[in-house]
Parts: sequence; C-alpha cells; structure tokens
Amino acid sequence: MPTGSKRQAGFGYVGLMVAVVIFGLGSVGAARILASTDRGEREAELLFVGGQFRTAIRSYYESGPVAGKFPQQLDDLLLDRRVATPRRHLRKIFIDPVTGKPEWGLILAPQGGVMGVYSLSEKVPMKRDNFDVEDAGLLEAMLPAQQASAASMPIAAAKPLESTVKLTPVNSQTYKYQDWKFFYRPAEMIQKANRQVESAAYSPR
Repeated sequence: MPTGSKRQAGFGYVGLMVAVVIFGLGSVGAARILASTDRGEREAELLFVGGQFRTAIRSYYESGPVAGKFPQQLDDLLLDRRVATPRRHLRKIFIDPVTGKPEWGLILAPQGGVMGVYSLSEKVPMKRDNFDVEDAGLLEAMLPAQQASAASMPIAAAKPLESTVKLTPVNSQTYKYQDWKFFYRPAEMIQKANRQVESAAYSPR
C-alpha cells in the first residue's frame, strides 16, 4: 500500500505536470498575442508610410513650373529639380514595414509617371475595416464586384513586376497587403473615370 509520502510525491508530480501544461498553453497564448501585436504595429506603420508616399506624390503633382505631372520615379520625390530651388517632397524612400525591404510596387498613371505605391507582400492583412478617411479606398479590395467604386479603373504596374494591377475588388479570400494601394488620383482623373463608367452604363448593348 502506498505510504503517505509516496502519495504526496504522486500528487506533486501530477501537479507539476498540470503546471507545465498550463504554462505551455499560457506561453503559446502569449506568443500569439505578441505576434498579433507586432503584426498590427506593422500594418499601422504601412498605413502611415503609404500615406507619406501619397502626400508626397500629391505635393509633386500640384507644384512645379507646370502642375499636373507625376514623378517619373520615386527618387524624384526626394529632390525635385523642376524649380530653381530644389524641393524635397519626401524625406526618404521608406522601407516596407511588412516585407522589411525598400522595394515597392509602383502604380503608373495613364498619362505616365508614378501615381502610387503598394506593398509587395502576399500575406493576408488582419485589418479589414475602420480605415481612416484618406485610406477608405483600401476597402475597394474587400467589396463584392457589383459594389465596386465607380472611380475604379485599370492602371498598369511598373517593372520589374511584369504584371497588371487593377484598382478593382478582389475576393476576400485572396485579400493581400498588395491590395492596399496608396495613390494620389486628382479630381480630373476621377471625373474622367466617372464619365467613362456612366457612358458604359447607358451605351446600347
């Protein structure tokens, strides 16, 4: 028959195992929370950086000796030599906080030049709602095709991607950071896109 000391040792061992399991589960939970927090911080940083690019491109487009021109490359935002006194629209080419690299996908304007950027990450974002007003366009990627914004229109992507980027909704199951497009679209471009959509809607089939 087990003695009291052996029973106590047995209970102690079981208690130790339970504690180990609880600690392990707690560690996994803590790791998930930390990973989620880190990912959320990277997303917030991506939104900030994307906004910086958008603001810089708008500044470039609306200034210069002849307004209405997009930069030919991102480096043009660092030092705009179109005027007598060179101007900096962007202080640096930011690193993509999601990929950790300085490479960005480029969105080219129909008339030429860079009108926006997007992350090259194929990971799925956690954030899917509650975007700020200036980032409301990012929600287009989450809408069903029949609810697409009338302002959506195809825009070619810059090399070296050798692909075509369209500012149109995608299936929510394939939602990626690549769908977060940070671009400046002037009022006249939106009006033109709207006229094209309206014309297509009323044209005979």
